[in-house]
Amino acid sequence: MSALDMETKRKLREMGAADLADAFEAQDEALTMDLPFTERVRLAVDDAHGAFTDTKVAGLIRRAGLRYPHADLRALDLVEQRGINRTVLAELATCRFIAANRSVVLEGFTGSGKSYLASALARHACHHRIRAHVIRMPDLVEAWTLARDQTQGTTKFLRKYASFNLLVLDEWLLDQPDEATRTMLLELMERRHDTGSTVFATQYPKKDWHQRLGGGVRADAIMDRIVHTAIWINTGPINMRERAAQAQTH
Repeated sequence: MSALDMETKRKLREMGAADLADAFEAQDEALTMDLPFTERVRLAVDDAHGAFTDTKVAGLIRRAGLRYPHADLRALDLVEQRGINRTVLAELATCRFIAANRSVVLEGFTGSGKSYLASALARHACHHRIRAHVIRMPDLVEAWTLARDQTQGTTKFLRKYASFNLLVLDEWLLDQPDEATRTMLLELMERRHDTGSTVFATQYPKKDWHQRLGGGVRADAIMDRIVHTAIWINTGPINMRERAAQAQTH
């Protein structure tokens, strides 16, 4: 019997051979009985590895907290009409921006599709087996407030939110953060700088950030860790939420 090829061995190591027996049992004897044994092993490993990958991706998506679990960059509506660059979307879909630790800013008025696009970015990351998490800023602030009342709570909080390869902050600066929240944001951005990618979905253009962050050196420091290498996308003039509601009534 010839040796298994290296790719098959790699898949077996990655899977720990889980579900391999099921894959063998699922093989059609009439189609595979004349195949060499190693070829039958290769086919079984391919089937089991696909199941393993699908399960892992589904788990990442479930834990990411996507507001739109089925959001897809390839299925965005009215891309040209909204002024969104398809080339930029295609590049984001590769998730190379995450490997490069680059941030993404999705700017646009309410209803323009920021949250959907943010969910799509996080979902594509999950399909690349990248750990992603989506949270609204009011929920992040609430979690921070609760953490401050617990022993080692702030340390655990910062460790948790610094650890995601991709962190999506929806409704960024919707409410002006107080001093304690600005202190948290500076520490979190410092920990994530050059170690992870952060997506900011916001109604406010960059020129308004400094004032909404309270001004002064702390606002300077937070912005310094975000804006210089960020990819900026304006989600356009069309109210996608209103459009979707109208489509449902027709």
